[in-house]
Amino acid sequence: MSEVKRPQDIFNYAEITDECIKCGMCIPVCTIHNANADEVTSPRGFLDLLGAYQNGNLELDKNAKDIFESCFLCTNCVDICPKSLPTDMVIEQVRSDLADKFGIAWFKRAFFFLLRHRFTMDILFKMGYVFQTCGFKIKADLNSMKPRFSLPIIKKDRLLPSMSKTSFLNANPENIDNGGKKRVAIFIGCLANYNYTEIGKSLLYILETLEVDAFIPKKQLCCGAPAYFTGDFDTVDHNAKKNIAYFESFMDDCDAMIIPEATCSAMIKIDYEHYFHDQPEWKERAIAVKEKIFMATEWLEQETHLSELLATKEASELTVTYHDPCHARKMQGIYQEPRKLLKQNYSFVEMSDPNACCGFGGVTMQTEKYHFAKAAGIPKAAMIKETKANVVSSECSACRMQINNSMDLAEVETVFKNPIELIAEALGKQ
Repeated sequence: MSEVKRPQDIFNYAEITDECIKCGMCIPVCTIHNANADEVTSPRGFLDLLGAYQNGNLELDKNAKDIFESCFLCTNCVDICPKSLPTDMVIEQVRSDLADKFGIAWFKRAFFFLLRHRFTMDILFKMGYVFQTCGFKIKADLNSMKPRFSLPIIKKDRLLPSMSKTSFLNANPENIDNGGKKRVAIFIGCLANYNYTEIGKSLLYILETLEVDAFIPKKQLCCGAPAYFTGDFDTVDHNAKKNIAYFESFMDDCDAMIIPEATCSAMIKIDYEHYFHDQPEWKERAIAVKEKIFMATEWLEQETHLSELLATKEASELTVTYHDPCHARKMQGIYQEPRKLLKQNYSFVEMSDPNACCGFGGVTMQTEKYHFAKAAGIPKAAMIKETKANVVSSECSACRMQINNSMDLAEVETVFKNPIELIAEALGKQ
């Protein structure tokens, strides 16, 4: 059993570097090393550079910036490391130093501003919905769109999530009474709120069927993950504190807060505690809040009779394969629950490596280093194609965006659906 490190032990880069035994177990599973086979862009390469930086032997110049921004933060290396060295976490920390020194690109600053201000984002997404057909070809069956021409950040061959007419948070009342056997709050996530709104609709349908009351906290902000992975700690600090204080106001009245998004769940449940390692009061508040936070399939499978109910429903003719989000299986240990629920009504086939990172990698990877995201996505699309499944499922909308794009590039006809959508359909949702 590898040693589990506490957040307060982690952020000494030199000490973490000294603990690396250079065994090389991380190399074959490293997403960026597989896309760009260079020792520098490998977990042990990152750790050596981080140690040199802390010891004053490495300047954070543009070359170092380019290297540290190449990590996908997939945590494959942490998962397999015999010493559980938190390479992803120390890279997240050094990205804050890089942001302080070099600043953050204008388009990222604009995006993170929107993540802080829900009202402004609501207006812009509403405008985006109205005018999206001007710049994009809509693929309604995939909840996606493709640019009609190349933009400074968005290339023409990209498949992106399309915008919904009304966000999930604005489309539903705050309190929904379904019989009162239990009461859960829903943290929806930005992509599910504005783009893949069928996830939220499906979750509400499931809760109604189970007679579980739903509370939709309207003042929830982005979890802060995009900013955290980019080094914009000001946005993380703002959103995390606002969210924690807001969660505290209603959590005692709920059995749980469920999240149908792996990245949002991991950010709130795990990374908030890591981020607040040097702010004791907020760290304790983050730890207290996380006790009631669950991924949606985790809570539904463990705390309700959903499995038994699904067993009474007809079997579907669809074949489903499942991709494990990095922030679900490796960070939270959630992978059996969605499979157990889906196998009740669908033919299930595993892809050759469901645990392999899809290649999303965050805002920087999807914009300035898109060629790496594209390269990392090709093997995942090939695995999906090999299964001949009708549907690929994953409880993560970032994975959905990346995998949809990878399948489009590889001309794979499999459709992507969140497991929550598939479960709702099995229960009878039209």
